[in-house]
Amino acid sequence: MNFDNIITASVLVTGFYFIFFIGKLVNDFLHKEYNLTYELVEKDNPAIALSVAGYYFGLVISIGGALAGPSLGIIDDIMDLCIYGFLSIVLLNISWFLCDKIILYKFKISDELLRDQNQGTGVVSFGVSVASGLVIFGAVSGEGGNIWTAIVFWAIGQFILLISVFLYNMIIPYDLHDEIEKDNVAAGVSLAGAIISMGIIVGIAAEGDFHSWSEDLVKFISITCLGLVIMPVIRILTDKILLPTVKLSDEIAAQKIPNIGAAYIEALSYIASAFVITWCV
Repeated sequence: MNFDNIITASVLVTGFYFIFFIGKLVNDFLHKEYNLTYELVEKDNPAIALSVAGYYFGLVISIGGALAGPSLGIIDDIMDLCIYGFLSIVLLNISWFLCDKIILYKFKISDELLRDQNQGTGVVSFGVSVASGLVIFGAVSGEGGNIWTAIVFWAIGQFILLISVFLYNMIIPYDLHDEIEKDNVAAGVSLAGAIISMGIIVGIAAEGDFHSWSEDLVKFISITCLGLVIMPVIRILTDKILLPTVKLSDEIAAQKIPNIGAAYIEALSYIASAFVITWCV
């Protein structure tokens, strides 16, 4: 690495952390109902910690989409970082509010995080932010596109994430909202794994250079639909192969103390399968 590359890298790293800090301030402004330091230090609130950690992780991933790919020169790189970095902040926060209003629509997320310190809700919030960050990464990375192509791919990707949650709710035998509202962390972990897995698939489907709507949109829709079709199959295989002597739904929602370990296995099976799908396509 020569001196010019070191200078370029230093400038971009500085710019990255500046945009990340702006993203933090935006999140603080939009969530005035709590003080992060007070919740973490004074109340030791793990639910808030999960939710905020997910947002920060999603923010890192989404801003990273503006840096992915070959350098076009320091001026163009800085412009892309600023334009798509700030766009990523906007899209990620919209994604979080979609989670509040649509995914967990039966209750208010902030109430569960603050009043009940509900880690099930916290981990779902974590999953949504990470998955949305992956979608945004794919939407803003690559060459040949612009702000509008990035927004369109994000919007379609976010719609796919919402469909995946609806489908997940259909294939499980228990009421997802009731279990999460009862502070069932295992139910939240399982859902978060399913959401992140779809985020991986959607993000990879959107990633790459933009050529044309007719070519790229067909590819994008095909890969994401494959992920939706395979999701129920993965759960059946997890039940029959990884945990053959028990039923996942019973371990997660039909006993007095939900089995978080079984939920981790289910979540991991979704995420691992997402990687396999993206490697194969």
